[in-house]
Amino acid sequence: MNAPLRRVGVVVLVLFGLLFVNLNWVQGYLASSYRNNEHNGRVQLTEYQRQRGTIAVVNGRDQVPVAKSVETSDQLKYLRQYPVDPNAYASIVGYKPVNGVATGIERAEDDFLSGTSDALFSERLRAMFTGQKTTGGNVLLTIDQKVQEIAYNHLLHNGTDAKNGAVVALDPATGAILAMATTPSYDPNQIVSHNTTAAQKAFDALNKDKAKPLLNRATQDAYPPGSTMKVIISATALTEGDYTPQTSIPAGPSYTPIAGGGFSIHNAHPSICPDPQITLIEALTQSCNTGFAQLGVKLGADKIKAMAQAFGFEDAGLTLAGDGDRKMGVVPSHTGSMTGQNGQDDPNAVAQSSIGQLNVQVTPMQGALIAATVANGGRQMRPYLVDKLQAPDLTTTDQTQPKVLRTPISGTVAGGLQQMMESVVDHGTGTKAKIPGYQVGGKTGTAQNSEDDGDHGWFIGFVMKDGQPICAVAVFLQNAGSGGSSKATQIAHDVMQAAIQERGQK
Repeated sequence: MNAPLRRVGVVVLVLFGLLFVNLNWVQGYLASSYRNNEHNGRVQLTEYQRQRGTIAVVNGRDQVPVAKSVETSDQLKYLRQYPVDPNAYASIVGYKPVNGVATGIERAEDDFLSGTSDALFSERLRAMFTGQKTTGGNVLLTIDQKVQEIAYNHLLHNGTDAKNGAVVALDPATGAILAMATTPSYDPNQIVSHNTTAAQKAFDALNKDKAKPLLNRATQDAYPPGSTMKVIISATALTEGDYTPQTSIPAGPSYTPIAGGGFSIHNAHPSICPDPQITLIEALTQSCNTGFAQLGVKLGADKIKAMAQAFGFEDAGLTLAGDGDRKMGVVPSHTGSMTGQNGQDDPNAVAQSSIGQLNVQVTPMQGALIAATVANGGRQMRPYLVDKLQAPDLTTTDQTQPKVLRTPISGTVAGGLQQMMESVVDHGTGTKAKIPGYQVGGKTGTAQNSEDDGDHGWFIGFVMKDGQPICAVAVFLQNAGSGGSSKATQIAHDVMQAAIQERGQK
């Protein structure tokens, strides 16, 4: 054989060898991935022959399905439906489309809901011997129906110019999420239609909507927190050991961080802390900007950042349900930079950051976690959405156990913050959150924007009975304008009141 033919033969053999290796790679290593790929048509047909499990919320002792599958005469035998006020639960439950990627709990617990989870192996094995059809497992959420629907409906009718907003309510003692509402929202029933053309058209319209109805504002976006950031500054001061709620700090009608620098901080009204000194508790009660700006500069950027991070700022790994690429995560909150080009503290930046402006960004979930941590004696519990997983026969295969996520402050500091935040509600900016017979603490916040956009309104707070926490809440109204924090406080009151009633309190 001459040399050119020999070279051609070698090349052909190499190509056949590579083809053989690739074939084995696809059939062996990638087989499972292709077989279970959500875009695989055969998988799709097989999956829709099995009834998908329900997703339910709690109403007293009852379970109320908010996602279920009903039998049809289609080639895809079961249609996914969201029967109960679907807009109120869309940000939590998500959707399971015929084509495309599932979202929310539908994605996080897809294996269990579809019946392919290892936890349901015995069910599949039993079906092989009995000939009975298997169904998917059921997911019971921590969400309380009444608390969730009050939160959502109050966001819709919030009494301000705000079209966008979020509410998060937690059990401070366990981390169970009682409500997680966001507006604007959408009806997921439109996206799961077996008419894939209509479903895609509905998704495209939602995806292109400038109001971003598909965005979960409770967990997937962060906003300037305004004066709610003063709780973090207070925690930093109390942790120092040199401060108590009764310690006097500098205040006054205005504060210029850099003498002659041309930038000054003022209070919202001339009547707020006009005197040169004010106690720390009164500074929080009145929401004294000049007091907290000066306190922040004295404490320094490093200590403020350390405390914020201890509460969960900068944490990109927080997960509410699921794991891996199917997890429901929370975007991190940030304090932003507070230093100049020389690497030293920039007093202007520290002062503004200390009152929740400049580059500070906080998710509503993080706001609720701050309040929950204070109410729970300094222990921050891991927030979670799934209470239990149930086999088709309703036996529990897995139940979430509460877990301490972090302990940013001591019990003593938490007690001081409780006292200070209760003062805000008793005779400060948060009086609309009062609930007779209960200890209610909180902090209002107004995050300034341009006059055309309107300020954001915030409230974070908690309710307790006999020293035991019942509920923590964060309410955010985007571009609410004047009075936004007052309306947020009223919404928080109603959400906490609902949580009290649902938890059997009198």
